[in-house]
Amino acid sequence: MTGLGSWYAYTKSHDSAALWDLLHPDAVFESPVVHSPQRGRDITFKYLASAEKVLGGPGFTYVGEWTNERGAVLEFKTMIDGIEINGVDIITFDTDRRITHFKVMVRPLKAINMLHRLMAEQLAAQS
Repeated sequence: MTGLGSWYAYTKSHDSAALWDLLHPDAVFESPVVHSPQRGRDITFKYLASAEKVLGGPGFTYVGEWTNERGAVLEFKTMIDGIEINGVDIITFDTDRRITHFKVMVRPLKAINMLHRLMAEQLAAQS
């Protein structure tokens, strides 16, 4: 299975062990609400697992996909508390099909502000 195929499988199964295995030990996560990149598998896992809980409800869907041999840009949309959220996941894979870099971009501003609050709550609950 490709790295992208493994990512899609995770988004359907919500299997945290599969997510952990998909992440390179030196993975980097870039959040739309945190200034500096988050480096390492542990913190990348925390952010992606939290994002799955915050964003990964029944309304979440990927609506666009652009790929090359090393990565993908996945456009998504969802609705939380009446706010429509549009965004993209920019994912880079290594030759072993593990995620080395994951960047999220989101719009509009009120969605970013809401996600900032919800993600902070979810991350605090994991600590």
